[in-house]
Amino acid sequence: MEGDEEKKKQNKKKIFLTSISAVVAETSTFPLDITKTRLQLYYGGDGSSSSTVNAFRVASEIVKKEGVMGMYRGLSASVCRHIFYTPIRIVGYEHLRNSFGNDSLSLPQKAFLGGVSGVIAQVLASPADLVKVRMQADGRLMRQGLQPRYTGIFDALNKIVKTEGVGGLWRGVVPNMQRAFLVNMGELACYDHAKRFVIGKQVCDDNIYAHTLASTMSGLAATALSCPADVVKTRMMNQAAGNEANKIMYRNSYDCLVKTVRVEGVMALWKGFFPTWARLGPWQFVFWVSYERLRNIAGLSSF
Repeated sequence: MEGDEEKKKQNKKKIFLTSISAVVAETSTFPLDITKTRLQLYYGGDGSSSSTVNAFRVASEIVKKEGVMGMYRGLSASVCRHIFYTPIRIVGYEHLRNSFGNDSLSLPQKAFLGGVSGVIAQVLASPADLVKVRMQADGRLMRQGLQPRYTGIFDALNKIVKTEGVGGLWRGVVPNMQRAFLVNMGELACYDHAKRFVIGKQVCDDNIYAHTLASTMSGLAATALSCPADVVKTRMMNQAAGNEANKIMYRNSYDCLVKTVRVEGVMALWKGFFPTWARLGPWQFVFWVSYERLRNIAGLSSF
């Protein structure tokens, strides 16, 4: 009984520390996330020269037309999402990994467990992710002199439920799940495996250098695997059912994938790769270094 109580206390600590680390990482890198989202929402064939659009130009337009605070539009929804999403996937993965025999697992096995934990977490956090994408995309309406669709998280949730039903909160959940599986397959498994590799090969001890190397590798792997699903997810989630100002372009995620490739080419699936990687790298670094350090302070074992 005492052992069970101790495990519960440790899990509560892990959840709390994960939430803190995620909020710090998300706030620090959010401008890169909104740049990536706006870049992915540049559609080919609509009169815009999407092939010439880059992350720097998108970021410059946001600051010029919406002010510096425009780079943080949707931050509240994003922070809310990570308070649920990150603890579930991180603690969930660690629990699954330890249950199946930590040291005996191969990289593909860890990748699968990471993907499963990510899918579970993403389904639960999908409404907050939807609100974040919609609020980030509202800046395009403001640039056209139109009123934004939502004034805040609760206004967005209320309007989405009224116009699209409760199920509307999970619009784009399928590509979201696909992306979550790929992201966490690359991120969690790669970080875990890379850290153990550099420590096992005595490249460095279990310290900030090991965490930095591992987080850099995991950020690159997660970006390369997840970018196509991320593009589809962003475009699907930005669609509002029954909204004439934002007409439905895609019937489902497959239709979105096909039309994107047909109109803009295969490389459009990696649109926003650089800002995604530029964000995931620092996000991974800030999160894992903060989390590992906080675990050490709290007397918990390394991840």
